[in-house]
Amino acid sequence: MASIREPIWTKSFINVFLTNFSVFVIFYSLIATLPLYAVNMLSRSDDEAGLLVSFFLLSAIISRPFSGRILETFGKRHMLILSLILYLACTILYYFIVSFSALLVLRFIQGIGFSIATTAAGSLAVDHIPVKRSGEGLGYFAMSTNLAVVIGPMLGLFVIQSFSFDALFILLSVLMILGSIAALLIPKDQINKEISFKLRITFDDLFERKSLSIAILACLLAFTYASVLSYLSIYAEQKSLLTFASTFFLVFSISMIVTRPFTGRIFDTKGPAYVIIPAFSAYFFGLILLAFMQSPITFILAGIFFGLGYGGLVPSLQTLAIQATTRERSGYATATFFTFFDTGIAIGSYVLGLIAIYFGYMSMYLFAASCVLIIFCFYLTMIRRKQTAET
Repeated sequence: MASIREPIWTKSFINVFLTNFSVFVIFYSLIATLPLYAVNMLSRSDDEAGLLVSFFLLSAIISRPFSGRILETFGKRHMLILSLILYLACTILYYFIVSFSALLVLRFIQGIGFSIATTAAGSLAVDHIPVKRSGEGLGYFAMSTNLAVVIGPMLGLFVIQSFSFDALFILLSVLMILGSIAALLIPKDQINKEISFKLRITFDDLFERKSLSIAILACLLAFTYASVLSYLSIYAEQKSLLTFASTFFLVFSISMIVTRPFTGRIFDTKGPAYVIIPAFSAYFFGLILLAFMQSPITFILAGIFFGLGYGGLVPSLQTLAIQATTRERSGYATATFFTFFDTGIAIGSYVLGLIAIYFGYMSMYLFAASCVLIIFCFYLTMIRRKQTAET
């Protein structure tokens, strides 16, 4: 019982939380606004606007598998700070770059900083969470991303509508500076002196085998999430509901945050299935509502259900990926999970964009909802296999 009472919200955990929050606020703010910038300011098509997401995530996917080894070799905190410097530099450069080609290059470079920073932050969070409260603790840590989901797009859309893109880039740069300061307050972690960097890279240096099945599930889920992440603002603009997009993200985040304390405890006490199965249902219903939305009410309801589903699924799957291995391999498990998750978003941003162009956004969201049903069946199959193996 003593270990259960160990606190989660320590100074170290709070600083990791704030650092991760600042990184994701910038990520989601740019995700929501750059497609509009490409379409309206640079006269690019919807599928070209989707490349801004794909290029960013492509570099994250390429560099993410090496993150676990890099963190283990050079230290999590050290690499977090270095990656934040790169991430900050790229954020500042948005102010000076106006060419679409240069913008794609900048997105690619920033994706490298993003992949290492988020992997390091996630792994450091694991180190500062009591072992027996991992489900609850990682759920709380996921709130740093959940809050960014609403604050990032709301902030971005508000600033570009009220001021300009240049004002947004300046504001995001200031926020990243504050996040970097929080990172400097995180205690130094122990570096394994016995580990030396080697030229020969094995599969286990890049991925955590025990987390692969969960990571594949996360990849498929992220594929459907790209429909909201990459194209919601454009879809809302077509439906003359762009002014309600910030409200969507607000209720999306609130529904995640309100349920987080309960779902985290349920995960630790009753088991992951009691959280994941209802979350799948809510996530599916949210996509269906988006497909048929015609009014602000439908739009907002979609945000509520989508938030309940996403807020239950992603932290639970990430926790399962980390719990599948040892605490020493948490960095590898985190890198594996996000490598596959980012891959799903990158593929989804491109494929779903093509579906939207040729068949319309309603068809795109219906297709994403159909994929969720397939993913749910895949999860049920995993549960049955695990139960069979245990018996």
